[in-house]
Amino acid sequence: MGRKYASTLKQDRGIYRRMLGYLKEYWLKLLIASILMVGVSGTQALLAFLVKPVMDDIFFAGDINKLRLMPLAILVIFVFRAVCDYGRYYLMADAGQRIIMDIRNQIYFHLQKLSLPFFIKTPTGILISRITNDVNSVQASVTNAVTALIRELFTVIGLIFVVFYRDWKLALIAMVVFPAAIYPINHFGHRLKHYSTKSMKVMGDVMTLLDESISGIRIVKAYNMEEHEKIRFEKENRRYYRNWMRRLAIRAISTPMMELIGGIAIAFILWYGGMNVINGTSTTGNFFSFMTALFMLYTPIRKLNNVNIDIQEGIAAAKRVFEIIDTKPDIFDKPDALDLNRAKGDVEYRDVWFSYIGDKYALEGIRLHARPGNKIALVGESGAGKTTLVNLLPRFFDPTKGQILLDGNDVRDLTLYSLRKNIAMVTQEMILFNDSVKMNIAYGTENASEEDIIQAAKAANAHDFIENMSEGYETIIGEGGIRMSGGQRQRICIARAIIRNAPVLILDEATSSLDTESEREVHAAMDKLMADRTTLIIAHRLSTIASADWIIVLNKGEIVEQGSHDSLLKQDGYYTRLYNLQFGNA
Repeated sequence: MGRKYASTLKQDRGIYRRMLGYLKEYWLKLLIASILMVGVSGTQALLAFLVKPVMDDIFFAGDINKLRLMPLAILVIFVFRAVCDYGRYYLMADAGQRIIMDIRNQIYFHLQKLSLPFFIKTPTGILISRITNDVNSVQASVTNAVTALIRELFTVIGLIFVVFYRDWKLALIAMVVFPAAIYPINHFGHRLKHYSTKSMKVMGDVMTLLDESISGIRIVKAYNMEEHEKIRFEKENRRYYRNWMRRLAIRAISTPMMELIGGIAIAFILWYGGMNVINGTSTTGNFFSFMTALFMLYTPIRKLNNVNIDIQEGIAAAKRVFEIIDTKPDIFDKPDALDLNRAKGDVEYRDVWFSYIGDKYALEGIRLHARPGNKIALVGESGAGKTTLVNLLPRFFDPTKGQILLDGNDVRDLTLYSLRKNIAMVTQEMILFNDSVKMNIAYGTENASEEDIIQAAKAANAHDFIENMSEGYETIIGEGGIRMSGGQRQRICIARAIIRNAPVLILDEATSSLDTESEREVHAAMDKLMADRTTLIIAHRLSTIASADWIIVLNKGEIVEQGSHDSLLKQDGYYTRLYNLQFGNA
């Protein structure tokens, strides 16, 4: 047990040192703030020290000259204290917000590097919770805790000096109490870290549930599942409440415990010190100066307890934050990766096998060769592996076995940037951003002119409806393009692929949301777009791929047939069965 505790303590110290590393960039602000905090702490001790001369030299001795000077001295002390307190608060608040910004940037930038498998395994709500709630806890334990630690430590040191200076015997009695106060501080801190970790995990679950229910609100309403979603949310919300209340219970009991220990000590010291005053071994002013310092000493000690709690909560949050930052991407550039310029578009799959998990393969022994300008269609029932196959080309995943070549280069030997710059995609899942129509079309294409954007929109049969929107190409389309119809959104996605002008196209059900008339017009534009470009087409409507140069038929991750449309129909095999099912032929 002791060895485990020591290991945990060592790990926590390492995490906290790493957290403090974010302060390095702002060391000057921290230094100035620390100097100002010493000023604040010094005034606290000075006020306690002045109690004796006020009582003995002014009130009991009746020195009116000192009485005239003392209010001015106290006023100067409080003005100095106020200036120092404002300065240290502002500087540390600025450093704290900058640290939040730095950590959030670091997490977000790192997320952009991570591979698709990470996002498949990690719910969106968990990521949002860590970027928001957890980062705030880290900031509190770095800047707020460091600020309070420096300020309260200097205050404690100053007040202890006054206490010993006034009566070293009483001071020694008071110091016996400190070890008794350390145990609850340490114990409560570790308990709080445990419940903080649980609370953060539950909050991630709550955020995930919110993300699912809000993004899927149409389905929730369509299937009358509002009550079901209420019950789910209430359950997770109650879990969060229970964990939060446990945290609050620990915070609530820590202060009364400190007060009780302090009260016992003060009661004894008041009796013992009072006897010394009555017996004449100490002056009233000296004793009250001692007691003032002792009472003042309680506040910074109590705040140090809160500092420990903030640090423990911060460590719990930092573990979760660093867990993301330390996650290594599955897909990355080799040190000597080639930077491919514009590709010719020669795509080859050589005995490609792929598994998402373990030995269960989603693709088995895939062999296909698309020469520049070829239109290769991929057909098969849902789950046959069509989308998985095309997702391997831009390296959203890497093959478990085999090779994928672009212009004779293994895609793993190319830089991700240059590989993906040579590929344009239109997927069944229409991804649009809460920005203008213009920016959504030009997304991912550098230096696209307004004329280029308009030409791409015209080619995708989108120009007319864009012009009829409230602000034309400057219209903000809402989250996911919610202000447009499904067909309009898909045409914007097609325009985005057109303007990219890449030598390789991936069309995954690219026209599935278009009405018959729009589909006919867009297909004419797509035929022009696909000219002299290598195109991998996934389509459930077999009529749309009849003109493809080559058709690959997939079933359960394997190529079961391949050939032209006419030759496959003559084979009277799997493709023919799909064709007859779709067109109602016997």
